Amino acid sequence: MAVMLDTHAWRAPEGAALWRRGRWGGALLVATLVVGCATPPPPSAPPPVVVAPPAAPAPAPTPAPEPPFTGKVSLATNERDYRRDGAQHLYERYGERVFRGKLPPLVQAVAVMRLDIGPRGELRHFEWMRAPDHVPHVKAEIERLVREAAPFPAPMRLGGVHYTDTWLWDKSGTFQLDTLTEGQLDRLPSMAAPKSPPASAAPTARKRAPASAARKATGTATRVAQDSAPTSTLPAR
Repeated sequence: MAVMLDTHAWRAPEGAALWRRGRWGGALLVATLVVGCATPPPPSAPPPVVVAPPAAPAPAPTPAPEPPFTGKVSLATNERDYRRDGAQHLYERYGERVFRGKLPPLVQAVAVMRLDIGPRGELRHFEWMRAPDHVPHVKAEIERLVREAAPFPAPMRLGGVHYTDTWLWDKSGTFQLDTLTEGQLDRLPSMAAPKSPPASAAPTARKRAPASAARKATGTATRVAQDSAPTSTLPAR
């Protein structure tokens, strides 16, 4: 009698195991596909950029108040009056350089300068109207004296002033300003007249002339002496 074996009965556990593995495998595959096909989430928005407002400009520093003026003050109301104040200031500053008395007929230089004076007496500018270019050392010396004389009297009523003055420069290195000049001699003092020899020194005539001839000769000699004697003239004042 032949024995028939049911192969399905022997394979039932193995088939079940395969089926279970296939089911789980399919589930994993489906899950993998779902995860792979899923749309990625949108990237997060960047944080907003906060722009700080510009800093307010620092306030300008308050200028320090000007110190009170303690120098010389001019109350002149016009250029002419201030020119006298300016000349007096230079005379006080350089008293030892001022020529005393009347200047000689010939001076070494005549120079004309125009000055620009600020409200506090500062020397803002100067220019030559007539420069002593023939004596460069005098020109340089006048410029130095003007610079070192600043500040000048402050023109309180004018706020600022331009004025012109003339320098009369002597060869001794002294000067006068035309505004305060004492004048100028017309000519140099003349030399003293030579003294005539005494009468006793005159030679005596060997022969005595007649009286009429002697009187005539004496009158002629007197006129010649009078005509030939040099005159002594005082210099004009």
